[in-house]
This record gives sequence, C-alpha cells and structure tokens, in this order.
Amino acid sequence: MIGIIDDAMGAAAKQIGLDTDPLKLFLTFVLSYPLCAVLKRLPDYTPVYKQLFCIAVSAFYLLGIFDLKDGVQTLMISAMGTYGLAKYVKSPLMPWMVFVFVMGHLTINHIERYRSPEDTSSSGRMDITGSQMVLVMKLSAFGWNVHDGRRPASELSSLQKDRALPTLPPLLDYLTYVFFFPSLMVGPSFDYSEFRRWLDFSIFENEYTTPHPDGKPRKHKRKIPRSGRVAARKAAEGVMWIALWIIMSSKFSSGVLFTDTYLGRNFFYRAFYMWPLGFAYRLKYYGAWTLAEGACILSGLSYNGIDPVTKKRKWDRVRNIDPYRHETGQNMHALLETWNMNTNKWLKTYVYLRVTPKGKRPGFRSTLFTFATSAFWHGVSPGYYLTFITGAFLQSCGRSARRYIRPFFMSPDLSQPGPYKKYYDALTYVVSQMSLQYTVQPFVILTFRDSLYVWSTVYFYVHIGIFIFITTFSQKKVKKYIEAKLAARTEISSKLDKLRFEIEQARIKKIPVEVERVLAREPTLGVPDQELDEALELMRGEMTEDISALKQDLQEFRRRATNTFDDAKKSLPRPRSRKE
Repeated sequence: MIGIIDDAMGAAAKQIGLDTDPLKLFLTFVLSYPLCAVLKRLPDYTPVYKQLFCIAVSAFYLLGIFDLKDGVQTLMISAMGTYGLAKYVKSPLMPWMVFVFVMGHLTINHIERYRSPEDTSSSGRMDITGSQMVLVMKLSAFGWNVHDGRRPASELSSLQKDRALPTLPPLLDYLTYVFFFPSLMVGPSFDYSEFRRWLDFSIFENEYTTPHPDGKPRKHKRKIPRSGRVAARKAAEGVMWIALWIIMSSKFSSGVLFTDTYLGRNFFYRAFYMWPLGFAYRLKYYGAWTLAEGACILSGLSYNGIDPVTKKRKWDRVRNIDPYRHETGQNMHALLETWNMNTNKWLKTYVYLRVTPKGKRPGFRSTLFTFATSAFWHGVSPGYYLTFITGAFLQSCGRSARRYIRPFFMSPDLSQPGPYKKYYDALTYVVSQMSLQYTVQPFVILTFRDSLYVWSTVYFYVHIGIFIFITTFSQKKVKKYIEAKLAARTEISSKLDKLRFEIEQARIKKIPVEVERVLAREPTLGVPDQELDEALELMRGEMTEDISALKQDLQEFRRRATNTFDDAKKSLPRPRSRKE
C-alpha cells in the first residue's frame, strides 16, 4: 500500500464522515477515467501495450490502494483453475465443473468473511469478495463459451454461436480479460468474445461502414471512436448518486427499524418508511455502477454499434443499471430487469436456461434455482436467502397477475390499453414497489433473527399476500373460470368488430347510384338541384331501413353474448355444500 494515499484517504474520510475503504473505492472510479483516456490512446496495432497497461493498473488498485495481497492470490487461483479446466477437461460436464469450482472458491471466502470478528459486509471494510463475485460471472460464462465452441453449430442458439470460443485464447489475452481495470472492483461483467472484439477492434466495424448522418465521410484518427462527452455525463450522474446517498443515509437508516419511535408509529407509517429506506440503500449501487459504466464507455468497451434510426453511436453494451426505469417499474419483472442488469443476463443465460432440460420450457423450479444461485453468489448471510427466495415467489405472483388479471384491463386482443388500465398501472406500481422495499430489508440487515423481526413489525403483510395470491390462482376452478371469461370476452370483441365492419360496408354499398352520379357533376354555383334532392331523399329512406335492421341484429347478438356468459358459468364445477 502506498502510505501517502492511505493517509490522505483516511483524513478525507474523517471529514466527510465515511469509512476509509468506500472512499478508496470511489478514488479507483475517478482514477479510471484519465487512465482509460490513456488506454484508448495506446498504439492500436500493438495490443500487448494495452494488455500490460490493464494488468498494471489492476495491480495498482489491489496492492497500492487496498493492500489486498491475498486478494490478488485469490483472483489468480480462480482464473488459472478455470483456464486449466477449460484446457484439459473435454467432458460435457466441464462448464459445470468450472461453475462449482469458482462458486465453491467464492463461498469459502464468503464463509471466512462471515465468521471474521469484523464482518466486512457491514463494517464498510473492503475485501476481495466483491471483485471475486464479478470474476465468478466472467469465468463461469467463459467455461460455457469454450464448451459451446466444441459443440456442433446446429445445437447452438444465435447468442451461443456469437459467444462460442472454438479455440482457447492465449494466456495473456485471458489475464487481461480477468484484470480489466475499469470493471475490476464492481463490474460490469461481460463475455470474453466481447472483450476480444474490443481488443482487436472488430467491435467497431459498424463505425466504419455506416455513413455519416450528413452524408460526409467519417474520419478516424484512431480505431476507438470518441466517447468523452458520453462518459463525462455518466461520471457526473454517478457523482450525483453518491452525493445523494451520503445525504439520504444520514436521514434514513436500517437502525431506525429497531427503535421505539418507529414501533410507536402506525402500520402504514412503518410499511411506507421502508420505501425511502430502500431508495437510500440503492443509491450507492447507482453511483458505483454508473461510474464504472462511464469508465467502460471511455475505454470503448461499451460501444454497441450505430442506432439505425438516429444514426448515432450506442454506448449501452455493458450497461448495468437503469435508475429511472427501476424507480418507475410497475411489476417485479421490470424491477428485476433494470437492476444489476449484467448479473441478470448472466443468471438467465448461464443458469436459468442451462438448468432447464432441453426441449422444455423453464418453470418455477428454474426460477427458484436461479434465485437460490443469486443468493449463494451474494454470500452466506441468511438475509440474502430470505430476500431472494421471497423474490422468487413475488416473480411467480407477477406472472400470474399478467396472465389472469392484466388482460381484463386491456383490449380483447391485448394490443391496446383499456379505459381503466391507468388505474391498474397505478395500483401495480404501488404494490410492486412496496413489495420490493419489504423484501430487500434482510439483504441489508443480513441476520436471520433481525430480518424476521423487521418483517414482523409490519405483520409479514407481503408474505401473507403472496400466500393468498398463490393459493387463489393455483386452484383449477379459478383458472377455468377466468379463462372462460377471457375466451367469451375475446369472442364478443371479434363479433363486434365483424358487426362494425358490416355496418360500414352496408353504409357504403347503400349509397344510390343516382347520388354518386349527381355528386360527380360540375358544381351548380349554389342553385338548388331538384335531381340531387330527390336522390338524397331516396338514400335517406333506404338507410333508415338498413339502420333499423342492424339494430335488430345487434339486439340479437347481445342476447347470444349473454347466453355465452351463462354457459361459461354453468360449465364450471358446482361447489360442494357442507352436507355433501
């Protein structure tokens, strides 16, 4: 460790009121920006300079700033063990062996951290498990990519073909991938094929083939396109989130949940207090991930081609968080999709879909295994498991709501929102956000007893709601009744559409030929036209008869629609009485 850095960070941390290591982590984010500016200006056609530079900066972060000598050894064990398994094990079980190896190694460190007298998860002290968690995603994905490179192309999906590695990469390329300093400490994670395309500049092919929006030829002094303004905006956004986190943390704290003042409040206050408290928890993640994403943008790794509509560059390849969409999410699917996005991609691509048997659709077991893996990946504290297992049930409830409730607030063909859809959206927004804030409390509290105590202060209302919801929608009678209602609703809609079409066609066809002929003549300059008056009178008489007939058809149709609903009810099993 460089003493002058440690002394300066310690003095600054006392003035701000933070722990020293979080401030050091913020320092690595800030330093990554000028260092990435240097990285992208190293010689394009000599990649070894970029590789050695990445490894050297990562070593400076780990050793010079945090003094994590054991941490470097930990990362090297995981990295070299994975490389050896990928190289020498040809069995189809190789990727699962890699997964067990890296997850097992991470779990050992999680257990040591959990059993240590000063638990780093709650003390703010930096250890290597954060970097190791990012590395687990990269290495487990690497194992699957190598395995897919050995399989026939006909057995692979389009994404698997894109990420497959037919040959094992050189060791220096691999170590640069492991120690890519902009994402070393907190991510984001990405696959090796994406990193390799950045290193050999093939990721920027669209930049040279897409014409300029003004029709001018594109000029490039270097292979990596300019991204300074986009990265600067991300840096400013990240600093804003960090500043807001410092302010909110002084006003909202999990310690309040155990005070007599909090317990003296009514149920609604206690439940709604968890909403701003959860927001305060998330702010530090918003800041850290946004700053790391900005560094990846400046390095060029986040480049994602040219937008076909705006013709502008996209810099969202490794985006890890979308704060606005997350805070406005109306269901659990949207909330999970916009949070720690690259981890979600990893869980979906390399856990959720990989544990699903071939030819079958993923079900609740795949969901539960994925949430359990996510909890296991985060650590061994009981709070993680309480949060993620509850989250799995919440996601299952969300799927049922979208299938059995939401269609009633949409048009019958589900293409347009109905007149009451805005009320449904408002209700689901509040329910989803409140459920999320309740669910994440153990993620921060960590201990089993304290987590259950906090949930008990609001009477386990989310768990009770989950139980009622799942119990209700697991009944076959309820499902059949709702499906019958939806089928009848769709049938009525299709008949109404047909009737409207017939009315329109009748209106068009019943215009007398005489009217069309008269209207096609030259204008009469305001002089009354007797022939036109006679033709219009004829048309009015015929249309009156047609409208009367259509009204009778509509009344008959409504009668048949009512019978359809009655038949759907009668087809349901009759509930048993107590005597039966």
